[in-house]
Amino acid sequence: MCADKNLLALPSEAVTTDVQAAVELNPLTGESRPISEWTTNFHLAFVVLDPFTNESSWILKTALRILRDYSEADVRIALLVTATESEVRDYVGPLASEILVFVDPDRTVAKAFGLETLPAFVHINQAHQVEASAQGWNPQEWAAVATNLSARMDWTVPEIPVSGDPSPFSGTAI
Repeated sequence: MCADKNLLALPSEAVTTDVQAAVELNPLTGESRPISEWTTNFHLAFVVLDPFTNESSWILKTALRILRDYSEADVRIALLVTATESEVRDYVGPLASEILVFVDPDRTVAKAFGLETLPAFVHINQAHQVEASAQGWNPQEWAAVATNLSARMDWTVPEIPVSGDPSPFSGTAI
């Protein structure tokens, strides 16, 4: 697919955050590995959720729609859920067989990404840097992250928001 030519600019205050190479990503199924191993061949696109907040339940359907738009792009798409393995299994249910899901019970990874508010949409590049992120649900900010990711992947930009998406909200503090 071809990248959308009407690209949104990232906010001017956007700053690249380096994620330490040793930060461990613990998938719901499989072995825990440092982020440097997950970014060897592909960028990562995460939606980070706290399953214990209403806000995360409000945005889950939208988050999955956005991530699914990248399912055939050269990017690993994933949910990062800030809960224990058993709590994450209860929260995602059968989605775990469709999408890569990471467990972050201590919020170590979310904090390493520089996040302060959830839900969040995060693009990590192959140098394991946060290239773009949006915190809370601000459709314009999520669209800017998607635009950046799509430009890097030479992919179409998903429409954000669409009818049925929640109204903007600030999210909850990590």
